[in-house]
Amino acid sequence: MRAMKVTVVGSGTMGRGIAQVAAGAAQGGYPTVLQDISREQLDKARAAVAKSLEEGIARGKTTPGQRDLTLANLSLETDLAKAGRDADLVIEAVPESLALKAEVFGILHKACKASTVFASNTSALSITEMGATSGRPAKFIGMHFFNPVHKMKLVELIKGKDTDDATVSLAREVSARMGKETVLVKESPGFVTSRINALIGNEAFRMLEGGVATAEDIDKALKLGLNHPMGPFEMVDLVGLDVRLSILEYLHKTLGETYRPTEIHRRLVREGRLGRKAGRGVYEYPATKEAKS
Repeated sequence: MRAMKVTVVGSGTMGRGIAQVAAGAAQGGYPTVLQDISREQLDKARAAVAKSLEEGIARGKTTPGQRDLTLANLSLETDLAKAGRDADLVIEAVPESLALKAEVFGILHKACKASTVFASNTSALSITEMGATSGRPAKFIGMHFFNPVHKMKLVELIKGKDTDDATVSLAREVSARMGKETVLVKESPGFVTSRINALIGNEAFRMLEGGVATAEDIDKALKLGLNHPMGPFEMVDLVGLDVRLSILEYLHKTLGETYRPTEIHRRLVREGRLGRKAGRGVYEYPATKEAKS
């Protein structure tokens, strides 16, 4: 029996992380295609995966053999239809736009086998709506990974209105082979994690805007007083202020005023302060500035 093949669409921070854990999954890993429209971006993504694996070796978390297996299983492709042609599972990790995701899945539906399962790494958008536009709603599921993918243990599985049980079982199996724990969530705006995280982060911005405390002290309070591993501003800088803003705008539209983004958050995004990936967000990261993905 041939090995299941995985395609990951989008080679930004999340896409390349998902590709890394797919290609390096336990029990041999999956042959994995990482797709993006830019060859330069794909080359940067592969270099980032290689760097991550080397860091894992240095920390004793992986082995040279696992590094070699992961890189051998990982191939790059700019043509979306070609990338999906032989896939058994496609995991989409493009920006949070329903229109863009619908366009991607429309191309994939025509290119992929009828049996291919589609998954979206969306943080908040409707799995049912995307499934309806994909041409295969029964074989459509949400697989919400967390950053950094190779370290975070959870995959949030979101079952749309039409998602069948076989698709859920496949997503569970793949996640387990990647070394992840799963929770199954009913279709709902923001699911579990994004909904709660956005609420905490938005309230932190309100407190900052109102002069209740500095960003540093708000982060320190939640870490030391509530035992959060990261403060809300450290978290939003890691996630990306633009990504969080798009989630908040969607949740504001679907769940109401509690999720209305603050003006200070909007201003930071307008100024290009998008977080760690831009070298500056709520905080400055001059030593870790990297190219925008």
